[in-house]
Amino acid sequence: MKLVSFLHQGKVQTGLLVENHIYSLPKMNPNLPAEMTTFLQNWEQNSAIARDLESEIRGGAHRNLAVPYDEKNLLAPVPHPTSCRDGYAFRQHVAAARRNRGVPMIPEFDQYPIMYFTNHNAIQGPGEIRCMPDHFEKLDFELESAIVIGRKGRNIRAEEADAYIAGYMIMNDMSARRLQMEEMLLNLGPAKGKDFSTVIGPWLVTPDELEQYRIPAKPGHVGANYNLNMTCMVNGVEVSRGNMGDMDWTFAEIVERCAYGVDVYPGDVIGSGTVGTGCFLELNGTGRLNDPNYQEQWLQPGDEVVMQIDGLGVLRNSIVKEASDFSILKNKKTVSQEQ
Repeated sequence: MKLVSFLHQGKVQTGLLVENHIYSLPKMNPNLPAEMTTFLQNWEQNSAIARDLESEIRGGAHRNLAVPYDEKNLLAPVPHPTSCRDGYAFRQHVAAARRNRGVPMIPEFDQYPIMYFTNHNAIQGPGEIRCMPDHFEKLDFELESAIVIGRKGRNIRAEEADAYIAGYMIMNDMSARRLQMEEMLLNLGPAKGKDFSTVIGPWLVTPDELEQYRIPAKPGHVGANYNLNMTCMVNGVEVSRGNMGDMDWTFAEIVERCAYGVDVYPGDVIGSGTVGTGCFLELNGTGRLNDPNYQEQWLQPGDEVVMQIDGLGVLRNSIVKEASDFSILKNKKTVSQEQ
């Protein structure tokens, strides 16, 4: 199934995407909730009802409720996740970024997956990404995939973790690199460099839809892995290309780490981390390494960012500058020479 959250007649609805039309789930069955987080809280029962409704639609029923697909009406598939974490699953990205900074590959990467929490209240879907002046100090995209949890769990073993995944999405982990790099000098974060926007969408794809793409996990790893091409285009020019199958740490292994000693909840969103070549920070670093005259590129007001992952759809956003001159970078205190 492909599940969406969308606006219809001014109201938020959960819906099914079938043959380029959206069908409101609560209109087909009033027992189904209109908000995706509530839908996920009873995922097993609600998803079974939704599957039956999808079969009915494909059999010719409910056509009077069909709304033509229009991404302008789409919200994030999970507009109000219970939390949002982001992983670090692609070794290629980590190794390239460290090489570009002149530091060796960190051996701990191969020992265990890691993640950080980002702002689950700054989740958004297709459409405008509104940015403050400081965000444009090296504004970056990050091409990723993401999952949403569909079952509460704790101390989940990786071998069992795929059963807790309700579905998959595209994720764009937006990054203000100057804010990020400055604050991480204090060995905390990322925080302000990340908390203004995380984009997911355009819809939530259940695992059964991806079975045709399934491939083995990398040697020594466990969990589902998928051969899905990933691309990002900025203003119609391809800037990034990778594959979800290159994840060194699977989502199952990341879930195991996330759930150790704590509960994970239906509606929790977990990102994969950036695919190799999947951000300007990495691309610019590689470019400078190979050519001292390389011209860096960062996102600018008016840019269109389009991400595509096989089986997961196309996520389209435009960069908009807020009408404000407020800057926290300009408010930094002067460091005393006595310190």
